[in-house]
Amino acid sequence: MYDIFSLPDFKFPSDFVWGSATAGHQIEGDNTNAQKYHQEVKRDIKEKSGKACNHYELFREDVDMISDLGHQAYRCSLEWSRIEPTQGEFSQAALEHYKELLVRVKERGMKTFVTLIHFTRPQWHEELGGFNKVENIAPFLRYVEKAVRYLDEFVDYWLVLNEETHLLHGVEIGFNRIRAHAQAYHVIKGITDTPVSSAHLGMHSYPCRYYDELDRTMTLYEDFRINGCVLHAIQHGELIAPLADAQDCPEAKGAMDFWAINHYTRHLVNSRSKSLYSPRFPHKKLRMIDMDFSLEEMFPEGLTSILERFNDGRDVWVTENGCSCADDRFRIVFLALYLSAVNDAIQRGVNLKGYLYWSTMDNYEWGSFIPRFGMVHVDFETFLRTPKPSAYFFKEMIEQNGFSQEILRRYLHEMPSLVQRSSGAPSVSPATIS
Repeated sequence: MYDIFSLPDFKFPSDFVWGSATAGHQIEGDNTNAQKYHQEVKRDIKEKSGKACNHYELFREDVDMISDLGHQAYRCSLEWSRIEPTQGEFSQAALEHYKELLVRVKERGMKTFVTLIHFTRPQWHEELGGFNKVENIAPFLRYVEKAVRYLDEFVDYWLVLNEETHLLHGVEIGFNRIRAHAQAYHVIKGITDTPVSSAHLGMHSYPCRYYDELDRTMTLYEDFRINGCVLHAIQHGELIAPLADAQDCPEAKGAMDFWAINHYTRHLVNSRSKSLYSPRFPHKKLRMIDMDFSLEEMFPEGLTSILERFNDGRDVWVTENGCSCADDRFRIVFLALYLSAVNDAIQRGVNLKGYLYWSTMDNYEWGSFIPRFGMVHVDFETFLRTPKPSAYFFKEMIEQNGFSQEILRRYLHEMPSLVQRSSGAPSVSPATIS
């Protein structure tokens, strides 16, 4: 059990950076040339991205709002399918749009983290076979060079890929994506000295039966598929995986200037299941939204462990970490606990430079609008933005550069419950999310 009302106050280093993150397809709207948009239509997904948050039109107001909430950094993504809607033909209007966005962020005094692919690619690239084929790295590199040459002046940190430097979708495609990252890294470094990384899915694997020999063995196996594969590639220039032939990849050696870690929850490993996956422990499961969702647990210790896993001398950033909940009080609890875990990692020697919460605003969650990760509520019909209490809690933590019980007790008076809302609980309208 956690009692955040007994959580000690803590401060971060003076140069610690606070901010938030979004992704183009999830907030921009009308991203009709992306393969994800075509999949929504082809698979007849009930909730399609549509206008999403209409951010492509409202980005100016959004940047001003993010700045007014005190954020010191903002992570966004470019949509390759907007910049190169047809193979070999680039849109100057799209490049100008992203330039105006980044200029506005910089003018408001925030650092920029720019992701080149956040799960979405042009439909034409998908039809070529995507990263399933190693030859399709070449057109990606062409886009990388075009975007970086045009926008680098306004970028503080480049992120090549988002959560694709692992082997969870298969060894060959995983190897190809690591190669794509490494080759893009060298394209970018041939243009600029701006630091380059890829946002990594830093998932913490944990044995379902802690002292079971096979569960523990398969937990190590899963940790390597998720984390060890990319660590080994970057440290040794070699692609290795269980039950696969090794491949030389000299371009990967050293091809991360910093580690960018996305973290949400732990992966319970069950060796009795062919998939190796296990449901949450019943006493830990938190069904915080009105649907079954994979991120239904608070386990901040896992974030500390993952940050230590990537502590190899490079700077480390948390580039995504967030909570999906209908009751914003859970988000306040989440922020207090996970930022405490971040502080623990720093105390253990991790060179952690900053924390970007996911997500700035409620958005499209790859098939549904029900999961609400945002510190800012979005009405998906009117597109009205309303900062939640957690946004102001986060703002005060930024101003104090740390956590204190004084701040906490201004926003939370009791631990939230899944079965009973306090009459005094802070909320935004509407209280029921749909």
